[in-house]
Amino acid sequence: MKFRNYMILAAMALLGLAACKDDDAPKFPEEKTSDMTGFAKGADVSWLTQMEKSGILFYDSLGRQKECMHILRDLGVNSIRLRVWVNPEDGWCNASDVLVKALRAKDLGMRVLIDFHYSDTWADPANQTKPAAWKDLSFADLKTAVASHTADVLKKLKDNGVDVEWVQVGNETRNGMLWADGKASDNMQNYADLTTAGYDAVKTVYPNAKVIVHIDNGFDNNLYRWIFDGLTQYGAKFDVIGMSLYPSVDNWQTLNQQCLANMNDMVSHYGKEVMICEVGFAASEGIQAKAFLSDLVAKAKSVSNNKCLGIFYWEPQAYNGWQSYLLGAFDDQGKPTAALDAFK
Repeated sequence: MKFRNYMILAAMALLGLAACKDDDAPKFPEEKTSDMTGFAKGADVSWLTQMEKSGILFYDSLGRQKECMHILRDLGVNSIRLRVWVNPEDGWCNASDVLVKALRAKDLGMRVLIDFHYSDTWADPANQTKPAAWKDLSFADLKTAVASHTADVLKKLKDNGVDVEWVQVGNETRNGMLWADGKASDNMQNYADLTTAGYDAVKTVYPNAKVIVHIDNGFDNNLYRWIFDGLTQYGAKFDVIGMSLYPSVDNWQTLNQQCLANMNDMVSHYGKEVMICEVGFAASEGIQAKAFLSDLVAKAKSVSNNKCLGIFYWEPQAYNGWQSYLLGAFDDQGKPTAALDAFK
């Protein structure tokens, strides 16, 4: 709407219907563009279309209603992360829904990370449930299903002009994925083989995309050594080690320091790049959240050889108890808190 108004004003000036001196001329804000290189300052907004369908609105810091990704971009966010479920019951986060959001990110000049959960619902440290359609497959057919699903979703994005820069093969897979076949504590080889199946599928569609294996608790070096020693031993292919970090007001300084130590260890021990794929902080503590994120950004940028690719805030736009999630970066009136000022 603002561009239409600007065009009307411009036409009026050209037609002589409005006259003003140079210093009285309307000053239009410059369009901000996203940095398509370097450090990713990201947000996972996978809930966005569902929130919009539910009538949720978003406002900038001045209380003006705007489209959410525009608000995030103007706060310095240059990258969008989107989760993919296989056959979700309600349709949200399936391939078609992901495409809608990815195209919006593309149109804003934002970079894209795709996060495969390999489930019909949440895949996380406590849940790595196979999609219903895959539950009776042999292990050989399960690998084929992973590869086919990965390639199909990415091809849909590529055919629509979306340039995917990073792809997660699994989400917070601290004990593998697609249980029980790919449970790492029972069969690390299977977990490695499933990871490689996803990796190879990514490269067939986006040869230059970087493939991420993503684990929670980025401060826990023992967990990371166990998982990545195992994956390395069994020949898994991956490019980037991804982390999550969800501290509190009381412990963020300690966890940030431990996360930095862990990132440096991953770089030196495995020769891999790292990325913080998820962070969150109490939405009610905006000033502390900014301090946490500012410190983490500085630490991430100090990782040896510039090997940290970026940081993604998880669902910062979730507010007012949406889905009972309280770790976003918007207040109860739908306006951004100070948290994301750390990305400016």
